[in-house]
Amino acid sequence: MGGRLRRFAGLLGLGCLVGSACLFRPTPIRDILEHPRTYHGRKVVIAGEVTRSANLLVVRYFTVRDATGEIPVVTQRAVPRVGERVRVTGVVNQAFALGDQSLVVLIETED
Repeated sequence: MGGRLRRFAGLLGLGCLVGSACLFRPTPIRDILEHPRTYHGRKVVIAGEVTRSANLLVVRYFTVRDATGEIPVVTQRAVPRVGERVRVTGVVNQAFALGDQSLVVLIETED
């Protein structure tokens, strides 16, 4: 019985380790944009370079580009500078879809 318990604990530990690695590895932006229905409402991490930023009266946002694509990020925090490398955690939101056009954004979370 002790051997089974040790194997189970080992597998559980390995599963947690693999799961943690998945949470910390950035999601390719292309995957989010090509499959908005899959990612809508899910928390993801992205990483890349800031290509645009705006701090308007009603909204703060910046755009992040990685090797696979570009996505707008809506934030409550101060916006980063253009050219800055960032890592962002947020929730994917398909803001609108009309025919073959859609706008998918990442809403940054505090963590």
